[in-house]
Amino acid sequence: MKQDNPVIRTLMDTDRYKLSMQKAFLHSHPGAYGKYRFKCRTQGVDLGKYADEIREQIRHLDSLSFTPEELDYLRKIPSLTGDFVDFLRIFRLDSRFVSVENRKGELSIKAEGPIVHVMPYELYILPIVEEVYFKNTWPDLDYAEGRKRLEDKIEFLKNAKSIEEFRYADFGGRRRAGREWHDYTVSRQAEALPGMFMGTSNMWLAMKHGVTPIGTMAHEYLQAFQALGPRLVDSQKAALETWVREFRGDLGIALTDVVGMDAFLRDMDLYFAKLFDGFRHDSGCPYVWTRKLVNRLTELKIDPKTKLAVYSDGLTMEKAVEIYRAVKDKIKAVFGIGTHLTNDCGPKALNIVMKMVSCNGQPVAKISDSEGKGMCDDENYMAYLKQVFRIGHNLPMA
Repeated sequence: MKQDNPVIRTLMDTDRYKLSMQKAFLHSHPGAYGKYRFKCRTQGVDLGKYADEIREQIRHLDSLSFTPEELDYLRKIPSLTGDFVDFLRIFRLDSRFVSVENRKGELSIKAEGPIVHVMPYELYILPIVEEVYFKNTWPDLDYAEGRKRLEDKIEFLKNAKSIEEFRYADFGGRRRAGREWHDYTVSRQAEALPGMFMGTSNMWLAMKHGVTPIGTMAHEYLQAFQALGPRLVDSQKAALETWVREFRGDLGIALTDVVGMDAFLRDMDLYFAKLFDGFRHDSGCPYVWTRKLVNRLTELKIDPKTKLAVYSDGLTMEKAVEIYRAVKDKIKAVFGIGTHLTNDCGPKALNIVMKMVSCNGQPVAKISDSEGKGMCDDENYMAYLKQVFRIGHNLPMA
């Protein structure tokens, strides 16, 4: 059935890191098989009643392909060009890999199949769910409140003191209130804050507005390596090593909290510390995280001010500026701000995620530094993972 009002209208309406990870998997583990599961962390919301509409929106994705204009744009990005763009030229999504069910008011969505074919779904399914929910719950939302709040944020940055080198990017595609609203927010910030607004993680909007597409890796990339061959204790190092081989110095920001910051820093020897340009914070106290990172770099005799710290954990503009002022003399800080930019229009945004829960038939997990952000379908595996990476234990490394 033809979708008359599709939420996703181009495959470019995705984040930069999805394409980067898809390229890395295509070259290093093209046959890897993954399973992803949707979760709504917002309590008391009946999303199940929208299952049929969401399913039709997902089926519409089967009709999309990258256009010649989009492929030409991607060929100009050094880290994405080459045979990967040839792969994207023939790439199609297949909704048979996705199941959508209403389980007594709870929305169940699973995607399962070859990772290079199912991993893109997260960045399409999450905005579909959020927009379907918003359009059905607040059909007359005119975004007037959102425009006012966005202008307040812009004025806040223009008038803030001691933030001369403050830089931030839009990371809000997954939980945006709507496609057109996301478009407006990126356009408005690029126009109003050219010295501060670095760009967007969204490829379609980066192309449309001529701003920088930003993003490297997400949790699923490092999670998958828990099942891709090396000893579990070496999985994080294997993922980072594979990334370095693939991108040869480009996209040099490493995610630090797949098995917690402490475990990441134990794996970050001088080799990785020199190879990566910076590190991304996505859970736990940002000040504790910064202190640990600065101490580790100093221990390795690397000047922390030569490295980037990318903060992206549920930030507001005020929180980002507060962090910047606290850490700017210790390390170079930049910020990725999401829902606060793209879904701050009055009604409360849904807190939704879609995470990898298994790879090649084996469970994988994320152990966050923040309560409630971890996700795993196998409690025994989670306990084993914590033991191997000495999380919550005073144990020798396995």
